Amino acid sequence: MYGQFDVITLIALIVAIAAIIKLRSVLGQRTDEDEQRVERLKTREREAGQRAAAEAASADVIAMPRRDREPLPSAPVPEVAGPSVEARIRAYPVQDPAITDGLLDIAKLDPSFEPDSFLAGAGRAYEMIVSAFAEGNRRSLKDLLSKDVYDGFTAAIAEREARGETIEQQFVGIKKSEMVEAETKNGIAYVTVRFVSELISVTRDKAGEVISGDAKKIKDVTDIWTFSRDISTAKARSNPNWRLVATQAPN
Repeated sequence: MYGQFDVITLIALIVAIAAIIKLRSVLGQRTDEDEQRVERLKTREREAGQRAAAEAASADVIAMPRRDREPLPSAPVPEVAGPSVEARIRAYPVQDPAITDGLLDIAKLDPSFEPDSFLAGAGRAYEMIVSAFAEGNRRSLKDLLSKDVYDGFTAAIAEREARGETIEQQFVGIKKSEMVEAETKNGIAYVTVRFVSELISVTRDKAGEVISGDAKKIKDVTDIWTFSRDISTAKARSNPNWRLVATQAPN
């Protein structure tokens, strides 16, 4: 039995070897040209696959016409009519009706004038001027004061420096500010404001000794200052800055 199996196996192997030899004679062996051809085929297959992937990825991107890509004009927002300048000024609380008349005269030449905005700006200017005077900062004062007031302030600073005195001051804040006068003269607007502020102020002599004030006490200070601004022409109104033109002691 085993001998028969071996003969059959041997015959099968001979037939298989003959078939392989026959096949090789028909197909031949792979040459260098065949290798290059196979590589070119593989390259084309890879490129085709990459193009298919790119086309699939770009299928979700829609190229819009140029006009469609431009932003559409927004719908006009309806304007909500608010109180007129005159109405706002007439509603502004003042102690004297003459102040309202003066503010209306200012608004006739400068429709952008707003009492609240002016008063807020005047408060900031007041703090800057008070602090600059205490420090002897002439440069800061020059931009905020008229020539006459600047000359008065710098003269006081010079006298203080000549005596060797210094002021140590801390501006705590403004407790109250209110307009007490308003008018226009020859296109120049004038608004007078009463300030009640809180300061900690000490004046020392050249030896460093305290000659006035208290470094531990907050003091209320009342000042009445007049600010002005040229509003006679459009060019003048382009400068929004007000200057301090007068000071007076409270009654």
